[in-house]
Amino acid sequence: MPAWIRRESPNPKIESPKKRIETLFNDKSHRFAPRHGVMGTVLCGLKKEFNEESHILTVYRKGYSRQMPISFSFVGIGTSINIVAILVGASIGVIAGSKVSKKSQILITDILGLITILGAASSLAPLWSKSFQSSLPQSSSLLVILASMLIGGLIGSLLSLETRLDAFGENLRVRFKASSQSSFVEGFVSASLLFVIGPLAILGSVSDGMSAGIEQLVLKSALDFFAAMAFASTLGWGVAASAIPVAIYQGFWTLIGLFLGQILTQTQIDSMTITGGLMLVGIGLRLLNIKQIAVANLLPALIVAPLLVAVLS
Repeated sequence: MPAWIRRESPNPKIESPKKRIETLFNDKSHRFAPRHGVMGTVLCGLKKEFNEESHILTVYRKGYSRQMPISFSFVGIGTSINIVAILVGASIGVIAGSKVSKKSQILITDILGLITILGAASSLAPLWSKSFQSSLPQSSSLLVILASMLIGGLIGSLLSLETRLDAFGENLRVRFKASSQSSFVEGFVSASLLFVIGPLAILGSVSDGMSAGIEQLVLKSALDFFAAMAFASTLGWGVAASAIPVAIYQGFWTLIGLFLGQILTQTQIDSMTITGGLMLVGIGLRLLNIKQIAVANLLPALIVAPLLVAVLS
């Protein structure tokens, strides 16, 4: 090929977009240029400084400056970590559970039921907090929770949520080729409700959607990891399948945070936590074989509670 046609590329090494941005930011201070790709073209001519410790990019232009946090994470990474934690924990639990005797498995299930009720007690604590009671009309805090559970239970019963969730779990059992005598459906239903109920699932997902951090979901992932491991040791692969409703539920709240920002007040979050705590009591009673409460039918109460609080507060 003639020399006048052949041109040597000024940068023959092809880099990925992420690598190019990292290379651009690693330099302490220079001006953006079109050769830096889309970002360089948009910010062409601007001088920047990048603080590697705080990951803050400062852009200067004729007396104007703006600081921007730089992160290579993506919206939804917190829920992704949570799902992986559940799958890994459940897998370890299934492997370990195969070496546990039937009598020990029953004992572990009873312990999980007691621990679930203990966790429910902490979720119910906001009911007696001064901030929650002062945000509502006098002596109405308990009535708000009662109304939320009744209305939510009626809606859930009309929609047959418990039956639908059981059918979904049964369908997954068939797909996973689990035995009909196994506790696959029970593990799926109990773990699904346990993992989605609680303030961390909502607060963490909204925070993730707002790009305000994933610390809460990382904490939830650690808790869910050990819970999945314990549940799966006795209830099997149904616990791993609970990652599906967790992804849907937390993905929904992540989108809420992404598009609408912080839309719930602390009082509304407390009302959801309290109603969720009552549902955890129901799960604990199921695990202890005391009462088979249709907890899934109560799920609409998680939506009704903050709506009632918004009307009354």
